Amino acid sequence: MPNLFKRRHTSQGRHTPNLRSIWLVAPLALIAVGLLAFALYQGADALLTSENTTKTPVDVQDVIKATVTVITLMGAVLAGVYAYRKQLLSEGDSHRADASQLAERYTTAAEQLGHEQAAVRLAGVYAMARLADDWPEQRQVCVDVLCAYLRMPYQPVQEASGFKHGEREVRLTIIKIIRNHLRNGGDQTSWSQCQFDFTGAIFDGGSFARASFQRPVSFESAKFVDGYIDFTLAEMKHSTFAKASFSGDSVRFGGTGFIAHAGAVPYSFEQADFCGSQVLFERLRSIDRVSFGDAHFRGGTVIFKGSHFAGNPENETVDDFLENEVAFERARFSDGAVKFISCDFGHLSVIFRNAEYSGGTVEFENLAIAPGAEIHWGPFPQ
Repeated sequence: MPNLFKRRHTSQGRHTPNLRSIWLVAPLALIAVGLLAFALYQGADALLTSENTTKTPVDVQDVIKATVTVITLMGAVLAGVYAYRKQLLSEGDSHRADASQLAERYTTAAEQLGHEQAAVRLAGVYAMARLADDWPEQRQVCVDVLCAYLRMPYQPVQEASGFKHGEREVRLTIIKIIRNHLRNGGDQTSWSQCQFDFTGAIFDGGSFARASFQRPVSFESAKFVDGYIDFTLAEMKHSTFAKASFSGDSVRFGGTGFIAHAGAVPYSFEQADFCGSQVLFERLRSIDRVSFGDAHFRGGTVIFKGSHFAGNPENETVDDFLENEVAFERARFSDGAVKFISCDFGHLSVIFRNAEYSGGTVEFENLAIAPGAEIHWGPFPQ
């Protein structure tokens, strides 16, 4: 004999309500309804009789009407409760179906990103981006997948081993999609509140112009090897380019905003390697602390032009200024040219202590610095 009280499992692995067999439920329900109706009838008859001051017999029609009215009201309430429960179950099924569909889309897009053919990988990029728009709860996961793709080994030189035809187009498309989603800050599909990790990624072109990174973004150990990379008017919070390598054509930080939060170092090029690119820092804004500590300038041209380093005007002593500074401590200048043109350092001190100069040039033109702040040259070549 089957167990009438055993729970059944749905395809989603969830339990259904604990039900009785129909041949057991139906008689019990009929008996319960009959007893309830009889009780209501007797109650209504007693109530009407007690309220009858004329001592005349109570009309049976009145008793029946009162009973039917009460039963109808109770039925309406029960029907409403049942309808509400049914709606909740329906919504739950709909949410589970949506989640299942989104999970399937994620699996399909991830498989496409790992395909051998570039066209299929490109389709996977667009599929993952659309999924991020449609799935806010897992948007960060989708963004992490796209960032991870850029961090994967990549050979940009066509003649070298490991080069894949069409791979550059796939990577440039990812950068373009990320940039576009970082420009629509007020839109529901904006990715500005996501974190981005480009640690160790290789860039041979692409633009982040006017992108708004509201959460941490890391370009640590990234390699800018070729093409034109543009960060013009980008807004970056908690950003770092520490240990990055600049060896390609040109990188531009025009009007880029680097903004500090909770005492963090928002703008770091510590141990960066400038070894061939033309890197332009033009009209930088909203900078609290800048560090080029242990950076190596060994080729190409690095230009700081028209930048404004605000600093903290409440600092009054040299020691305080050192907490907010443009730091080139232990930087090595062995080739190329570093130029500071029409820069306003505001209340920030400029630190060149323990810098090494074995070649190249460091030029200053039309600098401005607030009273109290200092330029600490250290041993500077005459």
